Amino acid sequence: MNTKSYFFQSFAIVALAFVAFIGFKQILPDKIFSEGKVDSKNVLIDSLLLESVAKDSSAVGGDSIEDKSGREKIVYDASEGIEFPSETFDNYKGFQYMISFYEKLYQLEQNPQKHVRIAYYGDSMTDGDLIVQDVRMNYQERFGGNGVGFVSIISESSASRGSVKTLFSKNWKTQSYLNVKKPTSPFGVNGHVFFANDKVNTTWVQYEAGLNKYSTSLDNPTLFYGRSSKKGNVNFIIGKDTLRKSLSPNNLVNSLKVTSGSIKSFKANFIHADSIPIFGFNFDNGIGVHVDNFSQRGNSGLPISMFDASVMQGFNNSLKYDLIILHYGTNVLNYGTKNYSWYQKGMTKTVNKIKESFPGVSILIVSTADKSTKYNLEMKTDSAVVPLMNAQKRYALDTESGFVNLYTLMGGDGSMVKWVDESPAKANKDYTHFNQRGAKAIGNLLYSQLNKGYEEYKVLREKRETGVKPKAIKKPKADSVSVKKDSVNE
Repeated sequence: MNTKSYFFQSFAIVALAFVAFIGFKQILPDKIFSEGKVDSKNVLIDSLLLESVAKDSSAVGGDSIEDKSGREKIVYDASEGIEFPSETFDNYKGFQYMISFYEKLYQLEQNPQKHVRIAYYGDSMTDGDLIVQDVRMNYQERFGGNGVGFVSIISESSASRGSVKTLFSKNWKTQSYLNVKKPTSPFGVNGHVFFANDKVNTTWVQYEAGLNKYSTSLDNPTLFYGRSSKKGNVNFIIGKDTLRKSLSPNNLVNSLKVTSGSIKSFKANFIHADSIPIFGFNFDNGIGVHVDNFSQRGNSGLPISMFDASVMQGFNNSLKYDLIILHYGTNVLNYGTKNYSWYQKGMTKTVNKIKESFPGVSILIVSTADKSTKYNLEMKTDSAVVPLMNAQKRYALDTESGFVNLYTLMGGDGSMVKWVDESPAKANKDYTHFNQRGAKAIGNLLYSQLNKGYEEYKVLREKRETGVKPKAIKKPKADSVSVKKDSVNE
């Protein structure tokens, strides 16, 4: 074979291989061909999620557990003399388990000098205060309150958050509950602990009020820090003034008010405070509703089970929470499984830790939103969405928590495609995350469901006060539970 003939033969083989690849790509499952490059920058996956998936390898690729409780009747026992109407598993919202929260709202509505506080834990869906800021503004619009609540020293979304602006030195040492099991000091209520451990250069953080409604000032800025055997100092620079204050880390959780009233910005320089665990600052005016955003990219919710209950109770003594919201699911959909019994078990442990840490607080579970994946050249709801949502609903019910079905709230099957394709769009081209417009819509939908429960509570409360008893509801027999299997794209 001469050189020219060999060249043309090689070229023909390469050309045929390329044509074959193009042909096979059209018939192979399109899910293996990503619509775009995955940006791994700043993407974190918590260690507990990875361990849980590894331990329960049978779940990966497994089928979803058939939930035979679709129309299961849920009949509530009266709490504080109030009994919400029965529900089915399909339409479960669990307003009955929100009564203590609703009563606090009612008391606030009667006396505007009282206060209600919400901790909103989430993943990248709430990054940059998305969704949460709209829930916060809705509550503050109706019940009063100013301030963004608790803010960490460092956050991945600091640059993109509009409700408060944060700048910080690069010499902070950070430990996160996403990837550290045994921190030097227990994690704060935000799941982080920070150390100003640079003895040569000043470690600092600076805050400036944002432009969001009800957050245009930093109200009663207060530093929270942990226990240490050594004292330290911090200089607060407010305009042209410098306030020099001492840190006395005697308790598991300590607080230090920077100044009373409202300011626009300040800078905190930490001096000889290298051994003192720093958690963050709180900003609120002390009355109305305040909502803390504890978002963390890559979080499944499982790391909350590692919280030190004594430390959380220390925070609760100062902040006094009335509702804990757990909004997770985005990072749990990526492991090729439709059997989420392992996640249901893990999150039950998480909710129980919340109950131990914040006794008597109401708990609300927000489910995964819709997410789309390409199947045979068409974007459809990912087949893992409904099984995960059902698992979240199940542990919400089992732990007596309220529940928001974000999947159905935004439209159910195929809704993410609609949100992406709308003009203007309400979700990003990753078919997973909402943009600013969509996040606002979701925040409004969440608030609307919570407020509906509150309005129903007020009606039931009035009936209790006037002696009018709600119509009795007979509990169903054990054999009255029927089966309804959710349809998913296979």
